[in-house]
Amino acid sequence: MSKEELVLKAIEARDLAYVPYSKFAVGAALLTTSGEIYQGCNIENASFGLCMCAERNAIYNAYCHGISQDDIEALAIVADTDGPVSPCGACRQVISELFPKDAPIYLANLNGDIKETNAEELLPYAFESSDL
Repeated sequence: MSKEELVLKAIEARDLAYVPYSKFAVGAALLTTSGEIYQGCNIENASFGLCMCAERNAIYNAYCHGISQDDIEALAIVADTDGPVSPCGACRQVISELFPKDAPIYLANLNGDIKETNAEELLPYAFESSDL
């Protein structure tokens, strides 16, 4: 699957976002090595601390279905931003632990801009289990 096709799947997921407060809808699509797609969107709550980002929802969705780090091929994240959207710090931490370090992560927007990165570039010096 091309990065553009994966971004389209993230846009589909974005359409499901529940964002009555921020109005900032984000979608994510995780591709596995077997070709399965796990989507996620951001879900807000009046108690803002209980909100969940699209990236984490997509990754957790995959893990809930038995997918592990070894099964992950790529991730696309999309939002209506001027440039490619960037994951928040919490998402970067989850990505650093649950996503392959060198697998492609496509940061995109609705204008077709795509920036390719990976977990290591998103969060250098990540907090890891060895730090415990």
